[in-house]
Amino acid sequence: MNQSSQTFELMLAALAELQPELTNNAAKPLPFAPSLQDTLEQIGPQPKEALLLGLASDGLPLLLNLFDARPGPLLVAADPGAGKTALLQCMAQAASLMHAPETLQFGVISNYPDEWQAFTNQPHTLGIFPTYHNRAMEFLRSLSGWAHANNRDRKSILLLIDDLESMEHLDFEIRQLLRWLLLRGPARRVWPILTINAHRIQHIQDWLEPFRTRLFGCIKDDQTSSFLTGIPQNALSQLHPGLQFAIQEEGRWLKFWIPEI
Repeated sequence: MNQSSQTFELMLAALAELQPELTNNAAKPLPFAPSLQDTLEQIGPQPKEALLLGLASDGLPLLLNLFDARPGPLLVAADPGAGKTALLQCMAQAASLMHAPETLQFGVISNYPDEWQAFTNQPHTLGIFPTYHNRAMEFLRSLSGWAHANNRDRKSILLLIDDLESMEHLDFEIRQLLRWLLLRGPARRVWPILTINAHRIQHIQDWLEPFRTRLFGCIKDDQTSSFLTGIPQNALSQLHPGLQFAIQEEGRWLKFWIPEI
């Protein structure tokens, strides 16, 4: 194992050891979030397979290994206005800053494509597609075809869908393509990352099984957060909206915050 890979593994291990569990104590104020560019300069070079998701309170990066399919697709669940879109945009911008377009690109399906206007002309962007538009359906078809054929290509693609519930209203063929991408995509270098408004979770229960990795933003309703996490009194209501998220890692809660883009 080379030195950069060792560092990568140690960072992930350190996060699990150092990050305290969420408690019911009042949340402490967080420092002002630095820019993503400054953050990447401060943490230094990262392994070629790494994508930054955010920073733990101790300053260590939370990274997704794009060459390891085990986490599966990612689900981001939080209340409206809690920063779900901001987290997706941070990932997209991190992809642009950390990788060449030849190795990592992303496509976005959103009910509000105007929120993504700043990403439209970036070389890493495969497209910003309005939900329900024919172009979004064609993108999912082409991405599924690419993933089916991709056995050796080391390139990765992020499939960013801002609102899982909207996928429930697509035609049967497209829903089946998406379900295949959720189950098989990461092993073929396609990483589906989807958001859901936490209070709508009851409406999309049939979609939840593939999401082994779930990122949580602020959820005020304890019953909803308990349903999503399987853990009562998890204190997700104390996360800072728009800035802070949490993920379960080996039985522990890891809180992390997202840089500004």
